Amino acid sequence: MPKRYYTYILTHNRNHIFYVGITNNIERRMFEHKNSTFKTHVGKYNIKKLVYFEEHKDVRIAIRREKTIKKWKREWKMNLITEMNPDWNDLSAGWDLSMYDKKID
Repeated sequence: MPKRYYTYILTHNRNHIFYVGITNNIERRMFEHKNSTFKTHVGKYNIKKLVYFEEHKDVRIAIRREKTIKKWKREWKMNLITEMNPDWNDLSAGWDLSMYDKKID
């Protein structure tokens, strides 16, 4: 099974703050973000809405893309999101993330 890596952008309900990241498991990572606490940047600012993601086969490309997007102007990020997701919906809204809801002792 080929490896997959994701570069993604999260925002909050008012779409003012962006978080750009990478992961090899987008569903698990969204569970972690949606359940983050106030102690984290994502939790503190309620940045839990997945508005953009892209898939890569090479982790180096995903990392390079993350670094590139992080350097972009706000307007460029907004244009990228709007291209893929014109209504800025939460792309993870219908995902079943319950399999990641396991307490670690």
